[in-house]
Amino acid sequence: GYPNPAESPYDLFMTGHAGASVATALGLKCGDDLARVEEGRHVVAVIGDGAFSSGLVLEAMSNTGGLKKNLTVVLNDNKMSICPRVGGLAEYLDRLRMTPFYTGLKSEVHKILNRVPVLGDPVERMLDQMKDALKAGMLGGMLFEELGFRYIGPVDGHNIGQLQKYLAMVRDFRGPVLLHAVTEKGHGFEPAVEDPVSFHAPAPFAWENGTTVSLKTPTTPYTEVARDTLLEAMRDDPRVVVITAAMCQGNMLEPVRDKFPARFFDVGICESHAVAFAAGLAKAGLRPIVDVYSTFMQRSYDQIFQEVALQNLPVVLLLDRAGLTGPDGPTHHGMFDLAYLRPFPNMVVMAPGDATDLPLMVRFALAQDGPTAIRYPKAPAESIDRQPAAIELGRAETLRFGQDGVIVACGTMLTAAVAAADRLRDDGLALGVINARFAKPLDRETI
Repeated sequence: GYPNPAESPYDLFMTGHAGASVATALGLKCGDDLARVEEGRHVVAVIGDGAFSSGLVLEAMSNTGGLKKNLTVVLNDNKMSICPRVGGLAEYLDRLRMTPFYTGLKSEVHKILNRVPVLGDPVERMLDQMKDALKAGMLGGMLFEELGFRYIGPVDGHNIGQLQKYLAMVRDFRGPVLLHAVTEKGHGFEPAVEDPVSFHAPAPFAWENGTTVSLKTPTTPYTEVARDTLLEAMRDDPRVVVITAAMCQGNMLEPVRDKFPARFFDVGICESHAVAFAAGLAKAGLRPIVDVYSTFMQRSYDQIFQEVALQNLPVVLLLDRAGLTGPDGPTHHGMFDLAYLRPFPNMVVMAPGDATDLPLMVRFALAQDGPTAIRYPKAPAESIDRQPAAIELGRAETLRFGQDGVIVACGTMLTAAVAAADRLRDDGLALGVINARFAKPLDRETI
């Protein structure tokens, strides 16, 4: 799983949301300096190129460059996050991959230029401009150096001996350093090299006769039901657009991306931007759907409030992986969405009782003129045998009456509630079952 201090003293933080390593590492370094920790202790942040697009990384690098602290950032560049990385920064890193090793090149440029006799201020300015032009032309940009980092790389991340030499070298540099290591996701296991997306976090499988055999029982998850509903909605309404934050594979959105490429936006690991971007789309007259895991939607809290709810814009938030998520652990549990979404003005919060409810709720949400959120779990999609009532704003669905009590189920606990009522009926107790459907507004009349 993810790093966890409870498991190992070498795990300094429990981590699971990408992009925080540089900021926390800078805090460690500043803390060491203020505490006058002995010389010889080094702070190193290791970050993947997929996480590098997070706004928090840029904020932390800007702060680090300004403070000029001795901090090493190792950029593990394998051209992937979970899916292939996207965006302008990804293209910038691709250009860097194509350049010769930079540090030696830079020193040669300095040697040549420093031999030119300096005849006065105009010539000095001309030489500085020449240096900048040479650097920019040979590197495809100087983003990291302009932020105050000494850039080293790219180096082969699979050449361990060479990598150790460069780590030893950068350890002695003063100020912030970025070591750019180029690697291959899945390196050493051919099926993972060929299909790094599927092997990012694979379900249990067996290795038989040189091929992988899945050990997972095939089921239809709620994620797939949501995806199929999005496809239908996009076919029916050209205003519907879908946004995800580097979770195309996790949210099973590949068919949406392939069928409607102009109306599908993967913004990278930038959830705050995803929601603010959706607000702009909604203001322009579109019907944006932000499809993100519940745990990651927390990162856009301020944008949900300021840019969406306060403006009363028709943005649909699909919160996948709501509730407990099993092996992904505490950082990925989608436990807090009901609590933080309900107080927002104008926000409607729904939870489908079963797989039949989910498509009805997506259609309902797209017809609203204000913000809506729909949460559903990482679980097989189950359906209750019934003729579902139409979705009405703030109205629960009463499945059965019972004079001995009632179970009000919020979300997919509905199937368990029906099963419990059936078993209690065998014991002579008649319980009613209500599918709450809405966490906001509550159906006070029915309750």
